[in-house]
Amino acid sequence: MKRVRDERAEDDGTRVLVDRLWPRGLAAADADHDAWLRDVAPSAELRRWFAHDPAKYDEFARRYRAELAVEPAASALAILRDTTGPLTLLTATRDTDHSHARVLAEVLRAGST
Repeated sequence: MKRVRDERAEDDGTRVLVDRLWPRGLAAADADHDAWLRDVAPSAELRRWFAHDPAKYDEFARRYRAELAVEPAASALAILRDTTGPLTLLTATRDTDHSHARVLAEVLRAGST
């Protein structure tokens, strides 16, 4: 997992932007990514409810895992799971410790939602 503006490293493998919205101030030509899977990101409703409040993170993670089990997120998650080789999740979120990308990385490592 990396911030979308981080430079590509040799071991990044496939770099996938996993945010629902395109990062502010970042031109598409400047984004060093291989794919953008917006459907794997939390719903707009969940994102607004969470509002990046660390106190809500545990409940956010629970709700987000539930969203990953249904369409269209489930299909997007399957694409990530089918990726061969190293995979780097990209996000514009500043607080990556309390982000959907962190939850998504944990789900991918565990192999289930």
